Amino acid sequence: MSTDGVRTRLWRSGRLVSEGFDLADVSDLLAEPDTLVWVDLCRPDHALLTALAAELSFTPQAVEDAIAAAERPKATRSPGHSLFITYATRLEDRPGAAPNASRLATTKVSAFMMHGGLVTVRSDDGFDMDEVVTRWDEAAELLTHGPAALLYGLLDTVVDGHFATVQQLDEAIEDLEDGLFDGDASSQATQRASFRVRKELVELRRVVLPMREVVAMILRHREELKTPDAEDLDGWYADLYDHVLRVAEWTESLRDMVTTIFETTLALADARLNTIMKKLTAWAAIVAVPTAITGWFGQNLPYFGFGRQIGVWMAGGSILVLVTALYVAFRRRDWL
Repeated sequence: MSTDGVRTRLWRSGRLVSEGFDLADVSDLLAEPDTLVWVDLCRPDHALLTALAAELSFTPQAVEDAIAAAERPKATRSPGHSLFITYATRLEDRPGAAPNASRLATTKVSAFMMHGGLVTVRSDDGFDMDEVVTRWDEAAELLTHGPAALLYGLLDTVVDGHFATVQQLDEAIEDLEDGLFDGDASSQATQRASFRVRKELVELRRVVLPMREVVAMILRHREELKTPDAEDLDGWYADLYDHVLRVAEWTESLRDMVTTIFETTLALADARLNTIMKKLTAWAAIVAVPTAITGWFGQNLPYFGFGRQIGVWMAGGSILVLVTALYVAFRRRDWL
């Protein structure tokens, strides 16, 4: 393995024979028969990528797409090579971030595929290429099918990462569901968490849905993509396409679920508010009774029982009877 974010490997007839060779040797190795070359660049500077692109005849447009930050996942064909752009995903805890800040982190992974080789370009080291290399080593027999096998191992690892991210979001939504009807749960906290998960799902959807086009294009245009050996990998790519569809459908269903949770939280907040208003109204009615009676008996005009002890008993008895009657009536109606 070479240094400075550059990694190289060479296979002959599916067997690993060399790694860590210089980039200057790549074009010569690609010209040899029965060779399979892989080059990985992590956070390459523009000069390094431009020099490699010039050596391997990559188009300037493809190079710009590979390093641009805002490109969507896609597959494009150019004379002599094809470019595939994907995004690896993961959830990261970010101490000090706002409670509703998204935890979703992405790493752009671009792949140039040409006859006899694959060049991968990563925007950062958040995506572990060691896992991809391990898959290649475990399925070494597939490497006899050429660069299409390398591309399959890369895309399969990326899609598995999408699965892991969706699984984590699914578990987060289950936690929200468990606390949804908890009387001690904070409605504001639930709404904030729901908003965060929904934001993460929207961001995930942007990188998951276009993957269907990427894999479907490989299956439809093998010859135009310069991957005739991919025909022997149709079963593997069909399975990969099924995984991509499952991730996309899972993401859509979770978006609907988190929307339902958000709406349910608002509905429950309204229901709690109505309950509180009923209780306040009931207690206000109960308190109004002694206020009215004491106000009546406290006036400075003669009335029945004025200036006598019976007046006190009449006031107290009236308060007790009316307050008790109102309390019983409100309890029966579940206002208290």
